[in-house]
Amino acid sequence: MPPLAWDQVGERLYETGVDRGVLYIPDPTGVYATGVAWNGLTTVTESPSGAESNKQFADNIAYLNLLSAEEFGGTIEAFTYPDEFGQCDGTVAAEPGVNLGQQGRKSFGLAYRTLLGNDVEGTEHGYKLHLIYGALASPSEKAYATINDSPEAISFSWEVSCTPAPVTDHKPTALIVVDSTVVDAGALTDLEDLLYGATGAAHLPTPDEVIALFAGP
Repeated sequence: MPPLAWDQVGERLYETGVDRGVLYIPDPTGVYATGVAWNGLTTVTESPSGAESNKQFADNIAYLNLLSAEEFGGTIEAFTYPDEFGQCDGTVAAEPGVNLGQQGRKSFGLAYRTLLGNDVEGTEHGYKLHLIYGALASPSEKAYATINDSPEAISFSWEVSCTPAPVTDHKPTALIVVDSTVVDAGALTDLEDLLYGATGAAHLPTPDEVIALFAGP
């Protein structure tokens, strides 16, 4: 075998950016059947938690090292958000243009894309699709400031916790990441057609449906 080598041409990889945000609202059966474009998305921070070490002692030694259940959450930041997100942010329209706060919050799904780059192709190298299930937004502050000589747009932010979706033969998950540089291009196109509504209403397929797209014949 050849010796290990570092920083070869085309192997200086990095990940950057966030775009193509889509919000999915579940119907009464829990299917994410309605997708709408999320303009102004600036940051999505993925924040796994849990999986903490819990050592068990016996015979005067560390006998086992058990890990607690892993959870998934994060933060969404944006300059604006779809009207449909109001029901996920505790807002209800009592009349057109009249919105009530402190109402019930609906769960949602989210898809967004990050770019993969390298030293040869730049950010044209590829991308990753991030699919989030069972998200619930917590109340967050909104800071409104006066316009001054250095004006800035208001940035909205939401803390998000997730309830994992079931996956056949695997543990439930709240996050799927699809790498365009690895998966079949045709299957990836089929997935994006579903996510973005190219062949019908935009919707978020279940984890099992996503896996089936890439399973091959």
